[in-house]
Amino acid sequence: MKILLVTDAWKPQMNGVVRTLSKTAQECERAGHIVEIISPSDGFWTLPLPSYPEIRIALFAKREVERRLVLFGPDAVHIATEGPLGWAARALCLKWGMPFTTSYHTKFPEYVNARFRFIPLVLGYKFVRSFHNASGRIMVTTASMVEFLNAKGFHNLAPWARGVDLKQFSPKLRFSKSDKFGADVYAGLKRPIFVNVGRVAVEKNIEGFLKLDLPGSKIVVGDGPGLASLKKKFTKDTHFVGAKFDAELARYYADADVFVFPSKTDTFGLVIIEAMATGTPVAGYPVSGPIDIIPGSGAGVVDEDLRAACLACLELERKAASKHAQNYAWKQVAADFVAYLEPETEPQRRKRWRRARRLIKLAGAPWRIFKKIMRRLGRFLKGLF
Repeated sequence: MKILLVTDAWKPQMNGVVRTLSKTAQECERAGHIVEIISPSDGFWTLPLPSYPEIRIALFAKREVERRLVLFGPDAVHIATEGPLGWAARALCLKWGMPFTTSYHTKFPEYVNARFRFIPLVLGYKFVRSFHNASGRIMVTTASMVEFLNAKGFHNLAPWARGVDLKQFSPKLRFSKSDKFGADVYAGLKRPIFVNVGRVAVEKNIEGFLKLDLPGSKIVVGDGPGLASLKKKFTKDTHFVGAKFDAELARYYADADVFVFPSKTDTFGLVIIEAMATGTPVAGYPVSGPIDIIPGSGAGVVDEDLRAACLACLELERKAASKHAQNYAWKQVAADFVAYLEPETEPQRRKRWRRARRLIKLAGAPWRIFKKIMRRLGRFLKGLF
């Protein structure tokens, strides 16, 4: 199929949404599909997102999105985010009568409410519900999120899990006395090592992790708007190492003793299965994401008492964590994604995009005529002087 993916979250951003979409696109292409991606990094005029300056949103992009949509003539359209590009693509699909799917990656209303308390959750959910319910299918991360959103009035929900690169994140990376990968990345720090990886932002509840009375050392791997304030507030047995990527990131997972996931707003938590893949057990709250991945696996512990969960993880076998992570493969994630799409039949698609291209060409005709006249006028004036 020709698949159009529209997303407001894309490289150079580094987060779970971007990793999910990029890995899914790669696997779709390996399976023989053609994937076209429209993102803010495609030359649009962008502005930094309030409270997320490193994330830029594309404005005034509807005309260009329409041009690319029509010229590509996709079999299926997937809109991944509720940002300006997502709303533009949604409006255009409705305009052209093109079926489309969406995905719900984060608890957007909770994110907004955590920053702007004057915006109630009910308003946030009204916003995202109106966005997603226009689609043919809403892909959400877990079965518990399907139940949660169904109760909020969302329709056509389907669970779409996440995957992990088992080559990049491997238990073999963990340090040992005869370590071919190099020394322990936490060398010199008091063990046990409790680590958190991700964006350092208020909705991630990292402060909740750092307030815990735990033995050993607490490590925060990542960057974000909340980093400076946390550095000032927490100094004892807490270490902020900044953002890490690729092989280095995998070592920070592997060399830790427990991965702590204090967030209550994530819908899955890709970092959970990345940590497990390296053999590091995960402690979290019994909320969407952890509660769908951890219970019964032997790969971690969920508890309303996060400290108790952290300490219980120290008693777990690391082999159980790495074994459980093998259930999450990107190839299957991509296959599920394709199965959930809403493709059109070939005759419908051809008829629509022929008509759309003709209308866009006619709409642009006055501008092309104007440019042609101006070029001739320019040559005429140049000849006079």
